[in-house]
Amino acid sequence: MIRLVFTLLAGVLLGGIVHLVSVLALPRIASEDAYSRLTPLTKLNAVSPLPPADPGNKLMPYMDPAFALAVCRYDLSNGPIKLKVPVSEAYTSVSFYTRNDIVYYAINDRSAGKTVIELDLMTEAQHNDLPEDENVTAADRLIIDSPTTTGLILMKALAPEPGLMAQAQASLKASSCSVQTDQSAKQDAAPQARR
Repeated sequence: MIRLVFTLLAGVLLGGIVHLVSVLALPRIASEDAYSRLTPLTKLNAVSPLPPADPGNKLMPYMDPAFALAVCRYDLSNGPIKLKVPVSEAYTSVSFYTRNDIVYYAINDRSAGKTVIELDLMTEAQHNDLPEDENVTAADRLIIDSPTTTGLILMKALAPEPGLMAQAQASLKASSCSVQTDQSAKQDAAPQARR
């Protein structure tokens, strides 16, 4: 009887370990992740609008048809990214994903408190290389550290009624996601330092 209990316990424990390992390893070994599916449809370091969600569109899971969507597939190996997303009438959110579909930061129009969500995305090494400027405070410039050099930025704008979808799509089309050069980073910091 004791052998049977130990055998069952060992089987449950082994099954639990195999399940846990497979769940944790699946995002890294899956070949059809969001980044791979979006690569042929998007440009690198640029905002690309996504088609509206419908039952036949399986680009990304759980897409809400009330949201206009755009994505920026980024690569930080050439420098930091400057992201600007105009806020729509109803609601706007921006989510940051690693290459392996792990969310590491999100912001919406309520927490940004501005008419434009504006931030700099860079690796930790690029952030450490920034010159320390006493006149530019953390409140003047939102800097997000990416844990990976490649990933996705997903932008959503809510259309509370179907007739407002064009307006939500227009606000996302006005977004920009581009690599900063050293000169443009200095020009961005200079006006903020004068404030």
